[in-house]
Amino acid sequence: MDAKVAVAEIQDAIARTGREVELERQRLADAERRGRLAGEIQDQETVSVADRFAAKHRERVGVLERKLAAQREELALAQRELDEMRTQLKTAAAAQPSTEQTWRDLEEAGGAREGTDLRDELLKSDMDRAAREAAAARQLEELKKKMRKD
Repeated sequence: MDAKVAVAEIQDAIARTGREVELERQRLADAERRGRLAGEIQDQETVSVADRFAAKHRERVGVLERKLAAQREELALAQRELDEMRTQLKTAAAAQPSTEQTWRDLEEAGGAREGTDLRDELLKSDMDRAAREAAAARQLEELKKKMRKD
């Protein structure tokens, strides 16, 4: 089912984005830590570089968090659609009569269930008997021909 696949793909995408967010948060924490350490030793150049990297990572974390939120909304939508399809399928399946009910309806209408009609059985029996009689008649004719030749 395509909807199931879509839900699974969105779940995988959410997991990947979640890992990306965690990685960017770690990078942000590292840049901020480096900036603090550089500030403690009065290294303004390193503080400036660390601040620039921290800003980039902070912005990237924000973008990824919004992406993650959008993916979660997309998953919720896809899951609702899948649930609706399942509900419709169950409703449709419940609305269809069972095979047994269909046979009962057919029998009530004068039909016969395959393999249970006595007329079919009698007809098969008659056909089998006729075939046996025809075979016996052929054999008898063959025997008569042989006897005439002798």
